[in-house]
Amino acid sequence: MDEAAFLETYDPAAFERPSVAVDLILMSVVDGTPAVLLTRRDRHPFQGNWALPGGFVGIGESLDAAARRVLAEKAHMADAYVEQLYTFGAVNRDPRMRIVSVAYFALIPAAAFAAALKAAPALALAELTVPWKGEAGGPVEVRLAESEPLALAFDHGEMLGIAMLRLRGKLDYSSVAFALLPERFTLRALQDVHEAILDTRLNKPAFRRRMLDRGWLEPTGERETGASFRPAELYRYRNANQGEQ
Repeated sequence: MDEAAFLETYDPAAFERPSVAVDLILMSVVDGTPAVLLTRRDRHPFQGNWALPGGFVGIGESLDAAARRVLAEKAHMADAYVEQLYTFGAVNRDPRMRIVSVAYFALIPAAAFAAALKAAPALALAELTVPWKGEAGGPVEVRLAESEPLALAFDHGEMLGIAMLRLRGKLDYSSVAFALLPERFTLRALQDVHEAILDTRLNKPAFRRRMLDRGWLEPTGERETGASFRPAELYRYRNANQGEQ
């Protein structure tokens, strides 16, 4: 039997097939605090609970295409920095049926974050608190304004914990932090992003020296506006269109 004949007689129903979904972790740093966009579920299961925006992958759709579609449909974004984070496949993670979810991680500057909230009223901004230091890993706490910590739907709390672990792990050796900044930024803003993600204060002279020595920063020759004191110099990421973050 050749391959054509085999495929002609093959029965796709011979094996059980799980459904596949994508969930988006849309993260920023807002007012010095890590933040994520959540949506309240309007149907069972977990009706009324908060969850990450997500959706099922179409039968003729790639994972990346599904993530981009959900990003556009539910957050009205088309150009965020997105990477695949992790695949969550616990047998009972969804009470409806066997569903495997591929989590995607999108890092968004605060201004674009605010625009997404305005364009998508179904989304809400939630603050993240990481109770562990360094790269120990573990659960995170998620709050809306002054609320108590939220119990998220499905395993979305675990997704957020892994996202923060990945972000902290990549922060020192990659340029991932620049995805959280506007095109032009001050060294102070860059340090604020690092401190918010790491949840620790950094030595200002040492941090600035390390960033400048890496060759990632390009002076723009401009200074910030609206400053009370001497305006700080504005920089841009030198390799913004070169290589990977």
